Amino acid sequence: MQKFLLVLSFILIAITNSLSQDLKSPSDFLGYDLGTQFSRHHQVIDYFKHVSQTLPNQVLLEQYGQTYERRPLYMTIISSEENIKNIDQIRENNLKNAGVIEGNSTSNNPAIIWLSYNVHGNEASSTEAAMKTLYTLITEKQDLLKNTVVIIDPCVNPDGRDRYVNWYNETSSMPYNTDQQASEHHEPWPGGRPNHYLFDLNRDWAWATQIESSSRLKVYNTWLPQIHVDFHEQGINNPYYFAPAAEPFHEIISEWQRHFQTEIGQNNAKYFDNNGWLYFTRERFDLLYPSYGDTYPTYMGAIGMTYEQAGHGRAGLGIMNDEATELTLKDRIAHHTTTGLSTIEMTSQNAEKLNLEFKKFFDNTDLKYKSYVMHGNSDKIEAVKHLLDKHDITYKYAAKGKVSGMMYGTGKEGKYEATEKDLIVSTNQPKGKMVTVLFEPDTKLNDSITYDITAWSIPYAYGLDAIASKQEVKTSITTKTPTLNTKDTLGVGYISAWNSLKDAEFLTALLQKNIKIRFNEKPFTTLKPELKYDRGSLIITRGDNKSSSDFDDIIIETANLHKRKIQSIATGYSKSGTDLGSPDVKLIHKQKIAILSGKSTSSLSYGELWHFFEQQLHYPISSINTEHLHKTELDKYNVLIIPDGYYGDVLNENALKKLQTWIKKGGKLVAIDGSLKSLANKKGFALKTNKVKDTTKTKSNLVPYAEREREATNKLITGAIFKSKVDNTHPMAFGYDKSYLTLKLGNDSYSLLENGYNVAYLEEAPKPISGFAGKDALKELGNSLVFGEERIGKGSVIYMVDNPLFRSFWENGKLFMVNSVFFVNNNRFEL
Repeated sequence: MQKFLLVLSFILIAITNSLSQDLKSPSDFLGYDLGTQFSRHHQVIDYFKHVSQTLPNQVLLEQYGQTYERRPLYMTIISSEENIKNIDQIRENNLKNAGVIEGNSTSNNPAIIWLSYNVHGNEASSTEAAMKTLYTLITEKQDLLKNTVVIIDPCVNPDGRDRYVNWYNETSSMPYNTDQQASEHHEPWPGGRPNHYLFDLNRDWAWATQIESSSRLKVYNTWLPQIHVDFHEQGINNPYYFAPAAEPFHEIISEWQRHFQTEIGQNNAKYFDNNGWLYFTRERFDLLYPSYGDTYPTYMGAIGMTYEQAGHGRAGLGIMNDEATELTLKDRIAHHTTTGLSTIEMTSQNAEKLNLEFKKFFDNTDLKYKSYVMHGNSDKIEAVKHLLDKHDITYKYAAKGKVSGMMYGTGKEGKYEATEKDLIVSTNQPKGKMVTVLFEPDTKLNDSITYDITAWSIPYAYGLDAIASKQEVKTSITTKTPTLNTKDTLGVGYISAWNSLKDAEFLTALLQKNIKIRFNEKPFTTLKPELKYDRGSLIITRGDNKSSSDFDDIIIETANLHKRKIQSIATGYSKSGTDLGSPDVKLIHKQKIAILSGKSTSSLSYGELWHFFEQQLHYPISSINTEHLHKTELDKYNVLIIPDGYYGDVLNENALKKLQTWIKKGGKLVAIDGSLKSLANKKGFALKTNKVKDTTKTKSNLVPYAEREREATNKLITGAIFKSKVDNTHPMAFGYDKSYLTLKLGNDSYSLLENGYNVAYLEEAPKPISGFAGKDALKELGNSLVFGEERIGKGSVIYMVDNPLFRSFWENGKLFMVNSVFFVNNNRFEL
């Protein structure tokens, strides 16, 4: 028997050696030296497949999703043969440590490290480094795999990467040109950074609006690694950045997380020092906003870190930086590979400690608030549930009774009577710390210099009233049986209320089916049955749709599909208010919408609009490139939306005259955020900038050089939430209350319209209810516009100072956009 086992052992060793010999390096497999060309996404995946097929006992390749452009999303699991045999048990033990699944875990579980590459498509060196890291790890660093499981996502953003790589490969010189002014160092709009819908995936972890993010979260939450590194690139003159991160750190971050990222940084520094490579730490990249590839994992118990290599989309295969040093792709690959392996080394050396501290992180007994209770529109509650499901965060419904705690609306302690429709999210669950971060009423800042927005709380973003309680709120078990609508062929039509984005989706679905719909500008009460309907209700009459032989079937099927409760009405005569034939009950036109895109347009803002209409409303739009605006026949469109951007050259005098002529004939212009600067103070437009006399100029000039950056924060607003006053009798605000929480992303300020409708605005001396706003910036916000409408001839200009679609996570703003397109100045006659 012993001889048999010995022979079997020799056979297995021989097979392993044979497989290892068949393993090719990235350069040998690709047919060119790594770093001399950019590899397309399919080539990278082919290499990872080669490694997994050659060493199946150590390398597992799993597809976890697909991009909008149908490119596959893959993750690779690398470890020792013994660990791979027990990989399911290792994963489950880790989830037991986190309390996600029940049971006792072993303390000697291998540590799990997840490396994410190329979330920004034009930061393309990282995916090349992923191949080299995999090869080096499996050929030279096998000892590190004895007590670690390494997960590599070689390309988080394949669509963006291939957009960049395909452009560069067809544009660059041979040999490459290091001159910064050469065309190969200047990407065309929109660049390779974002995904298909031009979203920044590194800001989408928490909100998961994009298919890549939601697919990744599904698999990420089945592993919950102890270490996560997100590989990036930055400007060509910034050598390399790695942990420790900059302040502010969110207060939920543990001392161990702070400490160990420093240990990792020092280990990285050792290798960089040995090679004479420059680097910096503790600057710029903080750990606050929860939707990054470093912060999200941190709030899920990991040591989350960002690594930034000099280069970005400008660097190409090589570029001469401002210090007359050539920065090559080969250099960038070497640096990213070094930090990746160094971090795996530290993970291996501290595997047992990582497991122990990871388990401690999920002790939530010291959290201040035990329950967050939300009440309001049921569709908005469902939207929150949908988001929480993506993160495997649990929730329940409230039991009837009083709830006390901090009231979101006032910021003060209070009480209210909970109902079984209210949603409770408790921190007494494994992901209680992430719940705290996502729901906190006001973010605590220990430093005003931050890298992103400073307010994001879910109740504010979704337009829900909420209370944060220091006690566990009692819950109830509610079972909801969906109520299906039934048709009534004897009635004059159907009515549906207007309160949420789900109602908007119902509207656009009916319009796509050529159903004619009306809306009311004044409240009314129906006679049979006697029901009250507020402004903006959808009124679908049989008389308007005589040509539709299956009218009732279409209405009922569409309503049931979108889970809308519609009411059949027996007569168009109202008990009070307007009758259905009133001039104040207007037909909703099937609008023809155009959106500006291209040079001068913010790709992110355009992407938000594109995604919103295409993926949420499922309503067609036409994209018009800014270079073609001068020759575009605007009369073909009812609505033109101008995203955030810098339109100095595009919206010149001739272009503005063209727009004004079109508006006067009945066109509707919707301008968002930065695009307002091209309209403000211009002849023919009522919009004026707010100007407050600067009394600090002399003082500012005397601020010491070293203090200028911090002094500048006095003029900044970094994503703070303000309460605005709303005229909800205006069609743009149908479905809203008399106040709206707006996310203000900058200090732009415009005066209230003298000749127009101030639909939403900030009153005198506003203060943020959450987030940071500098004292000087606040001075200019008093009595300033948020949303407004100006009538010009038969048409309108809609001014949106704040972006209601920001990153597609500010859910409560989206109905303003729908109202602007379909309700505002809705003349009975199309262009």
